[in-house]
This record gives sequence, C-alpha cells and structure tokens, in this order.
Amino acid sequence: MIANALMKLSFQRERNAIPAAASRAEFPPLLGADIAGMVHGRRVGGDLYHFLRANRCRVIFGLLDIAGVHEENHGIVDAARQTFQKLGKDRFEQEDINEADMMMEFCLELNLSIRRAAAGVRSCAAFLGCYNEDLGTICYSNAGHTPGLLRDPSGIVELPATGLPLGLFSASTYEAPTAALQHGASLLLVSRGVVEAAYKKEEFGLHRVKEHFEQAPQDNAREIATVILDGVKQFLHTAPEHNDVTALALVRAAKVRPVAVGA
Repeated sequence: MIANALMKLSFQRERNAIPAAASRAEFPPLLGADIAGMVHGRRVGGDLYHFLRANRCRVIFGLLDIAGVHEENHGIVDAARQTFQKLGKDRFEQEDINEADMMMEFCLELNLSIRRAAAGVRSCAAFLGCYNEDLGTICYSNAGHTPGLLRDPSGIVELPATGLPLGLFSASTYEAPTAALQHGASLLLVSRGVVEAAYKKEEFGLHRVKEHFEQAPQDNAREIATVILDGVKQFLHTAPEHNDVTALALVRAAKVRPVAVGA
C-alpha cells in the first residue's frame, strides 16, 4: 500500500513538473541496491519510467518512449503503465520461473496493449528489466531503445537492442538476455531525448552520456541521473523544452569487506 502511494505521488509530480525542473520518483529501498528515475522539464512526449516489486527478490523496471506528443499519446502512456503494473507482478511473482521466458511474454503483452490503445501502429522504444536482488543480475529486453549502459571497474558496456520497438507488429518477438551487475556496478538508461538533444545542430550524443556517466558517483542512483540531466541542460545552455529528457539508474552496492578482528 505504501509503495502504491509513493508511485501515485511520484507520477503526479511528473505530470505537474514545470519547465527547467526535474521530477523524480521516490523508489522504495532495495536489498543491496539503489534505483532512481528523473525527468527534466514539462511533459512533451511519451517518456514513461515505471517499476514494481514482483516478489521478495525481483524488481521490474522499465523506460518507455512512445512516439508522438503528450497531447495525443497520453492515453497510450496510461495504457502501457496499467499493463506494466498489472502484468509485471503476475509474470514475475513466482520464485521458480524462467525470467527470460517471462520477460519475452511481458514484452508481447505490452506490445499488444500499446497497439490496442493506439487502435493501430504506434512505435514505442522500450528497455525493460528484471533485477534479481539475490543474484545481482538483470534480465532485460531492449525493444529498439537507446542502448542501456552498464558500468563496472572495467569500463562501460552497451546493452543494445534485442528486438524492434513495441507497438509496430502484433507478432513481434523479443530476446531477453541476462547481464550480471557485479558489486559496485551500475546501469544507466536514458531516453532518446537525451541523446538527440541538439545545440547548433550538434547532438548531445551517446558519447557524452558515457562521459558524464564515467564521472558520476558510483554509489548513488539519483546522483547519476542528476549528473546526466544536468549535463544535457549545460550542453543546451538552457532547460530542454522540445522533448522529454529522462534518466533511470540502478546501482548495486559495493561489497562490504569484513573487518578483521585483532587477537
């Protein structure tokens, strides 16, 4: 009940955000991890980030970018949110499931929900993930979305598209690989509006996202998202006004080393 209240409050904040302001969801605490999402400015397009706890060790999260302006696609955004909330728990609640199979089924259901709400075709790039707190793994599907970025001590690795955007074809298929999130590693998702933010015909680009990600704190998801969105604002020399710019970060806590006890 508390989690649902927090979700309602956070989404209300997003809808009422003023230009140049950043709204964020107050995610509930995770076991040994931290997650945060932020969006800069007024709702312009169809960015949607969402999460839910499916069971004691699985948290489902996603960043969706539904094509079109907010005035025309808000009904589709609401339908996607409701499907996410209703089916996410149903698909991932049982302990002994195959997460990859469930993720692919979850994508299919979201795909159909978007097509149904749009009464036809409506492109929706999406990155959907299932974080397993026990294993420190992320089973994910990237449906034509900006690559997810996985950062650990060895550097940054891209998690590229594993299928076409949702909302295009009724019989689309989606792969769902699994990535390990070692202690101290973090995952960053950004909307297309971040990458395509342009100043004097030059885009912010994925390379700048990576540069800011490298410089961001290693142990705080909210600060990571803040660094990325502040970087976009500084690049544009103003607050973004023509597209949604959204960032979602997940951090797995560094492993605590036992303290040696002297003799």
